[in-house]
Parts: sequence; structure tokens; C-alpha cells
Amino acid sequence: MSAEIILIITLSVILLVSPFISNMLKLPIAMVEITLGAIAAALGLLHHNELFKILAEVGFLYLMLLAGMEVNLKELLKLEKSLFIKGFLFLIILYIFSILSVFIFKFSIIFIVILPLISIGLMLSIQQEIGKQPWLDLAIKIGVLGELISILVLTIVSGYFEFGLSKELTVNIGILFLFLIVMSLFFMSLRTLFWWFPKLKHYLMPGSDKYFQDVRIAISLFFFMIAVMMILHLDVVLGAFAVGVFLTTFFEHNKELEHKLAPFGFGFLITIFFVHVGSSIDLKQLSFKLLIDSLFLTVLMIMLRIISSIVFFRDLKKDIIFFGLSLSMPLTLMIATATLAYQNKVINDYWFTVFVFSAVLEVIVVMLGVKFLNKKSQKP
Repeated sequence: MSAEIILIITLSVILLVSPFISNMLKLPIAMVEITLGAIAAALGLLHHNELFKILAEVGFLYLMLLAGMEVNLKELLKLEKSLFIKGFLFLIILYIFSILSVFIFKFSIIFIVILPLISIGLMLSIQQEIGKQPWLDLAIKIGVLGELISILVLTIVSGYFEFGLSKELTVNIGILFLFLIVMSLFFMSLRTLFWWFPKLKHYLMPGSDKYFQDVRIAISLFFFMIAVMMILHLDVVLGAFAVGVFLTTFFEHNKELEHKLAPFGFGFLITIFFVHVGSSIDLKQLSFKLLIDSLFLTVLMIMLRIISSIVFFRDLKKDIIFFGLSLSMPLTLMIATATLAYQNKVINDYWFTVFVFSAVLEVIVVMLGVKFLNKKSQKP
């Protein structure tokens, strides 16, 4: 039997059994899929395959599309000024404590980039587990600011690794900020257009039709934006997320769109992504020292976010623990940054494995922690 057939059968089995194992063990399904991916890879059932890798990358971008759909820009702009200020203060404190941690523990400079990374993609998995919560809604809104800064930093670091301190790096950074300005102008122009012609949005994105026009438009925009970001040599994560924000902001009348897109993601593409992340963990390299370093890094990153969350104490009270935890899963951005650093020989094999294992460990700790604390808080 060929390796490709074994790969297909293995993925099929994981897709099928994951929900049953998750329900039986009362564990988050993302954790189950990552664990099964790691075990299958260790048994030789999953191997490097270009199609598997592409599906996983599309799965991650699809996750970012769905994450973007949780953010309505109109509602975000209506957020109280005080919360915006607190959001930026939270991020400033996070970066300051991250820099201090690097000097205190004598880490490599790349840790200044990794420690404060924020990604809201996996917050959807929390929402899948415990439903919508006020603290999670706020975390997503503040997380958007954090993720934007993380992506900007990652794009700049990526440009530095590719071009060094040169004119090309300046051009790359300039293109990034020009793209953000153009996107802002585009959003404002559309807002005006739909204000003058309100029926246009219903024509473009009908609530129900036999050709699923709304889904077609969403997927077309998704792949079109990925192509644009690739042409501009910018991080495609930003493009996928922007499409999700665009769909929710301007076509909020179509309440069913997210429900139409989510099953294909969580039932297939996003599962492939989680399995692929699990398969990137080499269980043979695990050692007591590596586990201790990974656990220390995991705890440090979570504590940095919880401490920084103190600025929201008056708004969230005891829920700042949930708030800090939910912002502690920069899985894909962390792996992407670690891969960049490893490819450019900034870190060695050992620290690359530590970063990957820590990224996965954070998901496990946060998912279990949020689920446990939420169940405990609901008891009379």
C-alpha cells in the first residue's frame, strides 16, 4: 500500500473518530486532533506530503477567515474609547514585560517577537466549547488589535530575514503600510456606497438562493485576497482575516453565511490543519529538559497575558483570568515565527522543537483551563 493511500486513510479515520473521542473524554476537539496527529506521525502513518501541507495551510487561513467574521468593524468602532485605550495599554504592558523577561532569563532576541504574539483564530474553538461569553467577546476585539500588531511585527521580521537591513526591507514595510491605508480607504468607500444604495448589499449577498451566491462570493474573495497578498509579498494571514471582517461588517444582514461556512471549516479544513500541527511534533525528540523548557515557556506566556490583563479588572473583575487565558494561544503565528527563525539559523533544532511543543501545549492548557474554570464558575 502506497504512503499516499495510508495518509488518506489515516486522515479519514482521524476526521471520523475525533468527535467521539472528544465527547467521550470531555476534551476540546482541537486538542484531540493535535494529539492524534502527533501519534499518527510517530507511528509513520502521516508523512510529509505537499497536498497535505497545502490543505493544512488553507485550513489555517480558513480559520482566520472565520475568526475575522467574529469582528464587525462598525461595532468595533463603537467600542468605548476607554476600552480602546485599555486595549493599547494592555499590549504596551505585554510587550514591556516580554522584553524584561528576555533580559531576565537571558533568552535569544527572537523571544521579544515570540512572547507577545497574539492570535484570535483559536478563540473560535473556545466559543465552540463554551458558547459566547462577554469576556470572550472583549478578548476577540482586543485580540484583533494584538493580532494586527503581531502580524505587522512578523511581516517586518520576515522582511528582515529575507532582505537584511537594506532598501528592499524599507520597500517591503512601505508596501505593508500602504496596503493598510488602501484597505481603510476601501472600507470607508464601501460604507458610503452601501449607505446610498442599501439594496445593493442584498443583491450581492442574498440571504437564500439556489446557487449559494453568498458562499461563492465569500470563497472567491477569500482566494482573491490570498493571491493579492502573495503578489505583494505580505503575510496572507492578514488578507484572510480582512475578508472575514469585510463580510461581517458590510453584509451583516446575512446571518446564515457564517453558519454555512463554518461546518466545512470545522468539519474538514480546520481539522486537517490541527492534525498537521500535531504531525509536526517529533515525539522521538522529547526529553525531560525539553518538556521543562516548553512548560516554562507556556506558563510564562500565559502569566504575561494575565498580568497585562489587570488593566481590564474594573470591566471584567475575576473574568480577567479567562480574558488572559483566551489570548494565550498564538499557535500558528508562533510556529510561523519559529520556522522563520529556524530557517534563518537564528535558533537551533532544540529550540525549534521547544517552540512548536510550547505552541501546542498552550492550546491544551488554555482549552482545558477555560473549560474547567467555566464549569467551576457555573456551580451554585
